[in-house]
Amino acid sequence: MDAALDAILEIFSWVGLGAGVLVGLVALILWAVDGSWLPTRGVIDHEDDRTVVRWFDDAGGVGAATATHAEAERLAGESMADIWYRLGSRDRFRLTKRSPAVRATAWLAAGLALLGVVAFAASWILLFVRA
Repeated sequence: MDAALDAILEIFSWVGLGAGVLVGLVALILWAVDGSWLPTRGVIDHEDDRTVVRWFDDAGGVGAATATHAEAERLAGESMADIWYRLGSRDRFRLTKRSPAVRATAWLAAGLALLGVVAFAASWILLFVRA
């Protein structure tokens, strides 16, 4: 029984730490590809069957983009909202500072790494408890 528990903890520690590092690298790549986003105040126009958000960028230019269905539901009844727009692009915005994909990948990496650390610590604790 002790050998089986040791093997399980060893597998969890290697898989957790290894996968945590790999998924962490994927999160880092996604963060880099996501680019720079700047905050601004957007004006919301509810036109016919779509929602259009317009804003001024850092260079004084005007940006405009059609909101997705989920964004339109969050912006329903609003005339202005705090948004984040993509630096260098005048047709991309979002309602959160960080990308949901980057956030989910980073949390997955942290969870896997935590699994590895807990399994590693448990194996060391068992090593000294049995001695």
